[in-house]
Amino acid sequence: MRDFHAPGRSPVIAGRGMAATSMPAASLAAIEVLKAGGNALDAAIAAAALLGVIEPQSTGIGGDCFCLYAPAGTGQVIAMNGSGRAPGAATPERLRAAGLTAMKADSAHSVTIPGAVAAWAKLNAAYGRKPLDFLLQPAIKAAEDGFFVHARVAHDWEEAADKLRGHAASARHYLVGNEAPRIGTRMALPALGRTLRAIGRDGARAFYEGAIAADMVRALREAGGLHTEADFAAGLDGPEFVTPIQRRFRGLDIFECPPNGTGIIALMMLGMLEGFDAPEGGAMGVARLHRHIEAARLGYRDRDAFVADPAQVEVPVEKLLSDSYLRALARGIRDGQAAELPPPGETLLPVHADTVYLCVVDEDGNACSFINSLFESFGSGILGEESGVMLHNRGFGFRLQEGHPNCIAPHKRPMHTIIPGMAMKDGQPFMPFGVMGGHFQPMGQTLLLTNMLDFGMDVQAALDAPRLFPREGKIQCERGIPAEVVARLNAMGHDCIPFAKPHGGGQAIVIDRERGALIGGSDPRKDGCALGY
Repeated sequence: MRDFHAPGRSPVIAGRGMAATSMPAASLAAIEVLKAGGNALDAAIAAAALLGVIEPQSTGIGGDCFCLYAPAGTGQVIAMNGSGRAPGAATPERLRAAGLTAMKADSAHSVTIPGAVAAWAKLNAAYGRKPLDFLLQPAIKAAEDGFFVHARVAHDWEEAADKLRGHAASARHYLVGNEAPRIGTRMALPALGRTLRAIGRDGARAFYEGAIAADMVRALREAGGLHTEADFAAGLDGPEFVTPIQRRFRGLDIFECPPNGTGIIALMMLGMLEGFDAPEGGAMGVARLHRHIEAARLGYRDRDAFVADPAQVEVPVEKLLSDSYLRALARGIRDGQAAELPPPGETLLPVHADTVYLCVVDEDGNACSFINSLFESFGSGILGEESGVMLHNRGFGFRLQEGHPNCIAPHKRPMHTIIPGMAMKDGQPFMPFGVMGGHFQPMGQTLLLTNMLDFGMDVQAALDAPRLFPREGKIQCERGIPAEVVARLNAMGHDCIPFAKPHGGGQAIVIDRERGALIGGSDPRKDGCALGY
């Protein structure tokens, strides 16, 4: 039962359909698609497209997406890998010859071919009920008629203003008087609206071939990139349906997309934690937080060593998810003392990245877990001015180190942080879920799941709860973790520091079949909400 004397909000409960996204307008758009006869996947695409306009620092058609879709009554979870590949000319030798000693976040070399639009089209063709043109209408209207900037969006926009100033076209279209728009400012993106109309009219081919692709290539080449129109044309067929990976935890089957995504790290952490009983002290107790920190340190160490594009390097998925391996790792987690780990590899990714996660359940019981991202705020900061497409920087996850699993190579996908999750129970969808926040996401997912399954929190309380994250030898703690708990963690050998920016954001929808109810939550760290009917 929620404590109504404490700040917070209640979970949303409905009976027919529900959507949870990081912006109210996107949740509403998804509900309207459901009411118009669309299914959960249709609604997710419509919401993601709209978020690419009204939350432009986080996502857009210049980015990538991953999706888990559980069609009702099938017992299946369908996985889509919508991440893009490096240009055909991208080799470590070429990049070093261009003066790079490491990947740079604002470089054209960190732009892989965007995968989102082609992934939307493939998902829509295979499982959708409504045409893509219908689903893009809310995004088109917002881009052409304008939208109001919300609080978290304004905060992130201001933090990214210097990046936008570094690219003349981006500054012209995304700054007002060379400054980030403030809360409540009305913004319009007419060039992006025209591109969305073209995609709705002519399909994904309009994005990957012709004038729109030529505009993106021109912007990238002017910024020093190696991209060609042929690379973009090949991107039309880039996204692919893949076999999801899974692990059982506390009576649920937890599904993730396989590498090159990092959902495997969430499953590994759950595998390490499953042998422990819920400790005394509760969710904010020292024992629980210590165990989670230790599992994360082990999991992320293996991420940097192994997770990459399985089409080009061997990723030992079966070993990493095996009971024997995870139990061996768990034996190294000792209550009362931080373990000495072998030195981790150089961290691949920055502390925070911008992404949107959303989930939808329709009245037939179809469940969709969907994540769409530019990676860092406004991605690379490079805008195709005529097309209005802001290009992501997922290639920042590559290395220039020869022999490393994530060394850049032609047509290779980088290690990806965005990970939608799906929990199944007795062969039926139980909860689509996800937590945003760059490489925090496996940590965030496992905190969410254990908050609910080990500590009995409802879905909203599980999202609200304070978070922490091990990073470069420090434990970054949000406000809300008790000071005495932080002190005891430090005494155990952890080095806890306060962390001003919130860790990620998330959404989840529980399907309560006994009561015929949908119960949704949306993270207060973002501007969004869950809506149902």
